[in-house]
Amino acid sequence: MRTIALLALLLFSLFGSLRAQDIPREFQEKVETLVQLRPKTYESLDKELYPEKRDTTLLRYFANLSRESNYLEGEAYALNHLGMNYRNISQYEKAVELHEQALAASQEANNTEFRVLSLNMLGVVYRRTDAIKTALDYNQKALELAEQVENPSNHIKRSINVALNGIGNLYQALEQYDLAILQFERALKLEEELGNKLGLAINHQNIGHCLEEKGDLEGALENYRKSLAYNEEINSNIGRVICKNSLAQIYLKQDMPYLALVLLEPLVEESKRIGDYSITSVVYINTGWAHTKLGNYKEAENFIQEGLQMAQTRNIPSNILYAYEKMSDLENIKGDYKQAYEFYKKADEYDKEISSATNLRYMNDIIIKYENDKKNNQIAVLAKENEIVRLRLKKQQTTLLVSALIVGLISSILYILYRQYQNKNEKRVLTLEQKMLRSQMNPHFLFNSLNSIKLYIINNEQKNAVHYLNKFSKLVRKILEASSQKEIPLSEELGTMELYMNIENIRFSNEIEFKIQVDKDINIDNIKIPSLTLQPFLENSLWHGLSPKEGDKKIQINVRNKDKGHVSIEIVDNGVGRTMAEVNKENRVLKRKSLGIRITKERLANFAKDYQNKFDVDILDLFDTKGNPIGTKVVLDIPTI
Repeated sequence: MRTIALLALLLFSLFGSLRAQDIPREFQEKVETLVQLRPKTYESLDKELYPEKRDTTLLRYFANLSRESNYLEGEAYALNHLGMNYRNISQYEKAVELHEQALAASQEANNTEFRVLSLNMLGVVYRRTDAIKTALDYNQKALELAEQVENPSNHIKRSINVALNGIGNLYQALEQYDLAILQFERALKLEEELGNKLGLAINHQNIGHCLEEKGDLEGALENYRKSLAYNEEINSNIGRVICKNSLAQIYLKQDMPYLALVLLEPLVEESKRIGDYSITSVVYINTGWAHTKLGNYKEAENFIQEGLQMAQTRNIPSNILYAYEKMSDLENIKGDYKQAYEFYKKADEYDKEISSATNLRYMNDIIIKYENDKKNNQIAVLAKENEIVRLRLKKQQTTLLVSALIVGLISSILYILYRQYQNKNEKRVLTLEQKMLRSQMNPHFLFNSLNSIKLYIINNEQKNAVHYLNKFSKLVRKILEASSQKEIPLSEELGTMELYMNIENIRFSNEIEFKIQVDKDINIDNIKIPSLTLQPFLENSLWHGLSPKEGDKKIQINVRNKDKGHVSIEIVDNGVGRTMAEVNKENRVLKRKSLGIRITKERLANFAKDYQNKFDVDILDLFDTKGNPIGTKVVLDIPTI
């Protein structure tokens, strides 16, 4: 193998030297200095070469120069990063070749750090192609080698975490998700100690995947969002694509295809630019799945077939299986059961190939061996620790007792403070909800509504009386039900407001023209809003804007898309405007109305915190071309994701 690597590098030297003038002089001087100083650790090399480690031309130059100078650590560093670059564009055979050359160089140099790195990288490549057995061999060797190092460097600790991830992914393949989560959580703790945000992102993503497979979709969403936040911090394009695709997959499982498509559509081209087709093919397949749920069968077939072709071209069995499953679902929904069955059979064949009995038995044997070895080692370590503890126990008893008392006292104080804070916050939220209910159910509204219905009865208008009495009872029931819920679908809120306007319109002799208009691409069943949010603004429009006005009176609610994270709700009236309303309002009414709107704003602020997003409320005066007031518009920007 070393002979093959040497021949490959000599060929590169022969032709690469012709292009030496293309290498920046500054980089040439840097690597010549490194070759002279010959640092032995990964961290020292990475500190100098970090900006260039994604440039394959410069890495090739450094690998060649290191080999010519018999600087094996430099050669191993360059070859491993070349392999990572090829892996990330799905050229797996080339990646394996480069990592094997790096492994040979690190073995010749007798450098444990680079051996562990090379073994782990080989494990990652084989895992990408679903060669679980081979991947496990490499990750297992890497972990055993790394755990033998005394006083490990940060890079060795990172390598242990990479190996733990490999073991965790193995448990995932066996559908042992709880065991997999234990491995990922162990790696997560070590990554926190190292302050490695990339590692934190990877482990939260892996935990999210396990929870998704277990059916805990909310837990999966929480971990995917944490992973996305870390990827945003380190500005990782590939990490963002992976996390957003995972979030979209959850939304599809929660039957929210519109929301999934909002995330997936920008990823189609973005994932192509990254070049990692193991990810791109899944993005395409999930986009097809979303179109299937929306009834866009032609678009669904195109996306799934393109994702399938990518997976087949680059030999990614798990993605091929996934594509066949989604094609089977699509044909089944379309009613072509014969074609659906054909795709189902193909999916079943790939499932058997990936989960063959031989591989599963082999992996189970390795797991059992690994766990037994770890337990034996842990028992030996615990025995030594117990002996040390026994010898020191008498000396440390007083110190431990005092420390325990101090820790217990501090913990108790902190817990009491925390509970006080929680109780205060819960009391505040409850008070807001109670105030809002009182605002909706104020005695003036109830009395006036019943009085209006009574007039129908007195005038012997029985049909109108029964009609509006039914609406009034339904409105009261909806208000009482909604007041017990933190949030409700926007569709229910709009329905409640329509009932409210029907009742209020009795007192205006049905003079008010009320409309609700919703943009076609908005699914109001999937948008959540705090219960009874819109009523104070409608009431304000009725009694301050329209009540003093002569002539036609209109109120319209418009629901529009603003951006990916917000929907805009407009309440527009053609009343007298705020300036004239201030002149007409009585102080008692002003205080009551202002209070209702202020409470609503506070409730919206609490609601927006749960979505980690902002909300906004604007009240705008409307004027004609001559500057005369022609009404008021209230605009609420509500977070949706």
